[in-house]
Amino acid sequence: MINRKGLMANYRVWRRRWFYPLISVVVAVSLCLGTPLVGRAIDLRPLLLQGVQVLQLSNISDRQEVDLGNQMNQQLRSGEVSISRNAEITRYVDQIGQRLVATSDRPNLPFTFQVVENDAVNAFATLGGFVYIHTGLLKTADNEAELASVMAHEIGHIGGRHLVKQMRQRALASGLASATGLDRNTAVGLGVELALNRPRSRQDEFDADTRGLRTLTRAGYAPSAMVSFMQKLTKGGGSVPAFLSTHPATGDRITSLRRAINSQGGSGRDGLDNAAYRARIRSIL
Repeated sequence: MINRKGLMANYRVWRRRWFYPLISVVVAVSLCLGTPLVGRAIDLRPLLLQGVQVLQLSNISDRQEVDLGNQMNQQLRSGEVSISRNAEITRYVDQIGQRLVATSDRPNLPFTFQVVENDAVNAFATLGGFVYIHTGLLKTADNEAELASVMAHEIGHIGGRHLVKQMRQRALASGLASATGLDRNTAVGLGVELALNRPRSRQDEFDADTRGLRTLTRAGYAPSAMVSFMQKLTKGGGSVPAFLSTHPATGDRITSLRRAINSQGGSGRDGLDNAAYRARIRSIL
């Protein structure tokens, strides 16, 4: 009888010391996971779910965006695109890109610029600062300012986090996202698909144009190059280049850009030397 009373007393002590605090911890963690606090809830998930990485795209951090962009880059390089091994051209494109990044909306993001071996006139961006420029676009541009204008536009998409917004909308519409968020591997595949297919909205394109023009002008490039390049592509005849094929209302965008250039009074004239540009890209001509 004495032993039974002793056991019951020890059980009650153990329960007070361990069981109730444990319940409190579980409840606290559950509340943290269910509350959309930026950074904290997201960072806890991979640890608590033992490697099941779930993302809340509505409040993704810069670090997570860069990580996702890196994974998308790996998938793209594994078969979706052929990255150029021309070190001279890659270095030149990166120099232009980094000059633009310094005056962009997200200068602290570690941007990565890569050249894609493809004759299509195209450029695209994913997440976290990853920008891809086709050799076909490099050959089509008449000067550095025109090339920079396209790159600034893609940097503008990253500045506005347009792909993140698209991914969130597509995931919800397709039922890919659960109540807790979107699986990381699913997010990577979805991001690659959307980046390659470029189903940009009218609003996103105008926003990227505005951001891109501001970045281009601040970097000292001739803002008129953004208009001249768009005009050249639309007047070329035949099918519309891939760069503009899914971009809505190109004529309206040109009108809007002209109005913005006139209102801001940008005096930059850099990058208009056609001969100098051809000399820089002669290895791919």
